[in-house]
Amino acid sequence: MRKLFFMVLLLALPLVVQAQDAPRAEIFGGYSYLHADDDDGGLDLHGWNASAAVNYKKWGGIVADFSGHYDTATLAPGVRADISAYLFLVGPRFTYREHKVLQPFGHVLLGAARSYVKTDTIVGRVTVDDSAFAMAIGGGLDAKIIDNLAVRLFQADYVLTRFNDQTQNNFRLSTGLVLRLGSQ
Repeated sequence: MRKLFFMVLLLALPLVVQAQDAPRAEIFGGYSYLHADDDDGGLDLHGWNASAAVNYKKWGGIVADFSGHYDTATLAPGVRADISAYLFLVGPRFTYREHKVLQPFGHVLLGAARSYVKTDTIVGRVTVDDSAFAMAIGGGLDAKIIDNLAVRLFQADYVLTRFNDQTQNNFRLSTGLVLRLGSQ
């Protein structure tokens, strides 16, 4: 009887180990770069990216992704503008978890973009803000450090926005740490 118990335990052990490879939730935070499309060849914005994912399967889950990007631009001699851009996105994420350390993923995210431009003029501070549809298609690569922590080596996204009934083709690149909670 004891031999049968140990045999069943040995056969079930790979299933238990395999189930632990997929966390129930993942929280990401880190640096983000956004090349924003505009009429003058583009803006290079730097900021942050954060996301929270809930995995319903070993290979798939739902992610909410938020980012903020900032820069200062010269509009005319002596006139500077503070630029802020935010993305609020949600969608499915698919992860290949067969490798113990490296885990590539892909996602399609839909949501909204918000932009602010603040300029100090002779008359006072002028603020222009706008909201628009946003979509991000991309993916990345996580490298597991320990069971509950990974490094997001990169996350690269094509980001489409629709400000003023015009399409902007943007590029976002992020890196940081991923906290992995629970197990499937």
